[in-house]
Amino acid sequence: MKVQNVMEIVVKDVIEKYKDELNMSCTCDHCMNDVLAMTLNKVAPQYIVDEANSAYIRAIHQADRQGATAILTKVAWAAGVVAENPRCENVKNPSNE
Repeated sequence: MKVQNVMEIVVKDVIEKYKDELNMSCTCDHCMNDVLAMTLNKVAPQYIVDEANSAYIRAIHQADRQGATAILTKVAWAAGVVAENPRCENVKNPSNE
C-alpha cells in the first residue's frame, strides 16, 4: 500500500518557485531538505492513496490564495531559520559551495 503526503509536493513546488527570493546563504540539497522538513512540520498533511488525486489537491492549494500565502510564509520562516543555522558540509568547508 502506498500513501503519499501531497503537501510534500506542494511545499517542494513553493520552495523551488521562490528559491531565489529566500535569500539563503546556502541552497545545497541538505539545506533545502531542512527547509522542506521544517515547513512540513508546520502544515497539515494531505494524504492520498491514488496518485490521480494529487493534481486535484495541488490545484486546490494553488487556487486558495490565503492557503498559498500561508505555505509561503512558513517556507520563508523555515528558510530564515536554516540560513541562520545551516547544518550542511558547506558551513564546515565553505570551498565546496
